[in-house]
Amino acid sequence: MRKTGNSNMKSKDIKGNVHGKKVVLMLLPFWTPLLPPQGLACIKGFLQKYGHRVKTVDANLDSHFKRLYDLYFDTLKGFIPRTRWGNFYNIGNDVWREHMMAHINYNDENRYIELVKILVERIFYSPLSDEQVRQLNRVLQEFYTRLEMYLLELVEKEQPQVLGISVYRDTLASTLFAFRLIRSKYPQIKTVMGGGVFTIQMPVGSPNLDFFLEKTKPYIDKIIVGEGEYLMLRLLEDKLPVNQRLFTGKDLNPGEKIGFAPVDMFDFSDFSHYSYNYQAAQGSTGCPNQCSFCNVASFYGKFRHKDPARTAEEMIYLYKKNGIQLFYMLDALLNPVITDLAEAFIRSDTALYWDGYLRVDKTLDMEKALLWRQGGFYRARIGVESGSQKILDLMNKGITLDHTCTTISSLAYAGIKTTAYMVVGHPGETEEDFQQTLDLIEQLKNDLWEVECNPFTYFYSGQGHSDQWNSRRKLLYPEWATPMLINRTWYVDGTPTQEQMYNRVYRFANHCKKLGVSIAWSLHSVNQSDERWKKLHKNAVPSVLELIKKNAYIDECKHLSTRRFAKNIQQDDGNFDF
Repeated sequence: MRKTGNSNMKSKDIKGNVHGKKVVLMLLPFWTPLLPPQGLACIKGFLQKYGHRVKTVDANLDSHFKRLYDLYFDTLKGFIPRTRWGNFYNIGNDVWREHMMAHINYNDENRYIELVKILVERIFYSPLSDEQVRQLNRVLQEFYTRLEMYLLELVEKEQPQVLGISVYRDTLASTLFAFRLIRSKYPQIKTVMGGGVFTIQMPVGSPNLDFFLEKTKPYIDKIIVGEGEYLMLRLLEDKLPVNQRLFTGKDLNPGEKIGFAPVDMFDFSDFSHYSYNYQAAQGSTGCPNQCSFCNVASFYGKFRHKDPARTAEEMIYLYKKNGIQLFYMLDALLNPVITDLAEAFIRSDTALYWDGYLRVDKTLDMEKALLWRQGGFYRARIGVESGSQKILDLMNKGITLDHTCTTISSLAYAGIKTTAYMVVGHPGETEEDFQQTLDLIEQLKNDLWEVECNPFTYFYSGQGHSDQWNSRRKLLYPEWATPMLINRTWYVDGTPTQEQMYNRVYRFANHCKKLGVSIAWSLHSVNQSDERWKKLHKNAVPSVLELIKKNAYIDECKHLSTRRFAKNIQQDDGNFDF
């Protein structure tokens, strides 16, 4: 391996076992450890039924990796003017992710340094010197040295015959590094890749996937797109075609689709639930809507949902098993199931709290919001997107600003935490449109627990309006950088420009700071937001710290029906003193 830490370990002959095969399934940095990896736990539980021995690993819990992540961003922050920080960690992840990939692929150091300067300039529009780039490079060198040690120690201990890694956009670079390392040190180990990266960044049929397949041929044996349980089983039983590398749902036999896996299939025994803030649950999959910028409907197929009573029963089962009261819902949107799910919990004897994505609801009022609150709805992650009706119409959202305001205020009145997701820079957005977005945030500031601003992102295929934007797509980074970055990134040329879009992102974040509205990132900022929420809303849900406290049980939502709901407190304008 080039540009890694030194290792004296030599290739080893990893022998098979009489009863089943030994498998390691991993998630590598960087992926926020919000909840235990669901896909890995499901595949583990499934394969073990057939006699295979599976170890699951979440490397994101390693404190060394988190320290280096923080060091990189602290270093980068020192090079960027404060006025251009914006939602720093969010947009800075684009730099970090591409820099990580370039670091393991470059051959020409001068071109590599030039590329890193371009990565920063295209996001923060601020120049870096060669020495500043080298400082960032040293952090990455330390990261990959640590990752090499971590991986080799793991393989030495577990002695797997198969290594499977679940991959997302932000974990792709560390994953390729891992596969190359394992192939060079342990060529006998079969390597398998799956995960969400194939739904957005590298969908089947895209030029990104075609390039990726060619580049990774020497060190990734099999690639599984979609449900992996039965395809992994066939791989372990040596029943997959030898000359085929890419497998999708089309390669599943009749009866091999699991769909909503039973809750007892998930094996979380390798993970301590107290290392995470949430457990996970799911009441539906897919999305019935077709927003212009979104690709959920395209990649996850027809909307389907479970009986909400079953979902509630599964969540109660997980609570009694693991002792965690706070749940993260994996649904793309809760709207079709939320009322029935809340009513199921109201009928139950157990109080649980659940956090999930919600579309602006045209029929929501305070009474319905209170019902949701009594059923345990804890935090609504809402696609507000824009304060301009023109832009909402271009997005095909099918909502009005009045719907947005009523939804936000009703949820806040019930004490449910509200996170407003905003898209800045949608094609066609003018300065006037953007100002209307700032005005909306100011209008709703006391009813917003948190705001997250994202620059508009274009994907090669799958978005609701991909076809009408395709003629205007251009490469964000030079063509010569593709061998270093592996995945190409496109943008939509036109109004607003990329620079205008990012300038609006910076201004948006500064405006929220002025208003005292949080753009939460760290646990510390979440705690600050919770304290602010309690000051603003007498009916506020419990704080995260209260809910994740070990052995705590909170059932205040069960008693809300006997409480007189208080009007929200209106604060003076200005910043909040935390």
